[in-house]
Amino acid sequence: MQPDPDSPAAPVTSDSDAQFAAAVTAVTSAFGDPTRREIYLFVRSNPGATATEVAARFSLHPNVARHHLERLAAGGYVEVTMERADGRGAGRPSKRFRAIGPDPTLDLLTRRDDLLVLLLQEALQMLGPLAAEGMAERVGEEYGRQLAGQMSPGDSQRSLRTAMHAIADTLTAHGFAAHAEDQGTATAVVADNCPFGDAASQYPVLCAVDRGMVKGLLAGLCGDDPGAVPVVLSSSRARGDDACSAVV
Repeated sequence: MQPDPDSPAAPVTSDSDAQFAAAVTAVTSAFGDPTRREIYLFVRSNPGATATEVAARFSLHPNVARHHLERLAAGGYVEVTMERADGRGAGRPSKRFRAIGPDPTLDLLTRRDDLLVLLLQEALQMLGPLAAEGMAERVGEEYGRQLAGQMSPGDSQRSLRTAMHAIADTLTAHGFAAHAEDQGTATAVVADNCPFGDAASQYPVLCAVDRGMVKGLLAGLCGDDPGAVPVVLSSSRARGDDACSAVV
């Protein structure tokens, strides 16, 4: 039977996506209870801990502590051994628990950025390039105004050149590695690093956030309408340049 060309295509799922979904399900099942997550961290820090020790640490009934530990063991996150307290001699051995391998939630945290990039991609496609750039600049401008408002009152009403140096220091504190330099009659803020990383290369519209931040900071520091002083990105790492440069 031939597929109907008019019917919607089924979503294509890669093996890595399927593995990630399975990992989310498994980790959620194992760590869905916040107490269980804390118990797992305790066992990682205290290899060989017993259910009695876990119960005492978290003020739990021993049966409840044992249930959490057994769930972690069933998921393959901790291993169980039978040992005596001193490792030898008489006495009944106790079940002791040790974490296996690296923290299983770390990979999920690193994949979080991938999910944010996918969300960004969908949002930009829905908005279209012009609307997306306008939104990015407005967000940056509003954030720049907020940053300027957090500075001391004596920092406001600066000259344009002094303000640009203050803006460079502020951008540096946000991961841009920026500095101010005079370029003839203009002053530029040059950023040697982009905190947006590869996302900016994929979506150069993010550069509008930088431009908006400079405009918002200028408005807050100089007390002017941000539209009164044009801010132009003369170079951009997203376009393959060595640095991002916002010129006023």
